[in-house]
Amino acid sequence: MPTITASVAHAFATSWIAAWNLHDLDAILHHYREDFEFSSPLIVKIANEPSGMLRGKSAVRAYWSKGLALIPNLHFELLHVLSGIDALTLVYRGHRGVVAESFWLDEHGQVYKASACYE
Repeated sequence: MPTITASVAHAFATSWIAAWNLHDLDAILHHYREDFEFSSPLIVKIANEPSGMLRGKSAVRAYWSKGLALIPNLHFELLHVLSGIDALTLVYRGHRGVVAESFWLDEHGQVYKASACYE
């Protein structure tokens, strides 16, 4: 995929944040390919996965389901949207403070890899 334009990045960000704030797992996962991989330091703690990485929608669905149950009032506030070559990064505020999450998109605009970093 070529450089992601600011308008594509903002459209993704708006849709992604809205899905999370609705706690709608189907809408959240709509942004991702079936075989995507997600890495986060929280995976070690919540999913008990030492690598900090999960692969596939079913594994990530179970992890995010557990996370939403643990934090029923979860809400994200979008702070910045950054775009690059085949990737975009969202900077947002969540329950743990500021988060930077990067998403690599395939030629159809779906996420095949994502990584979260926390304040």
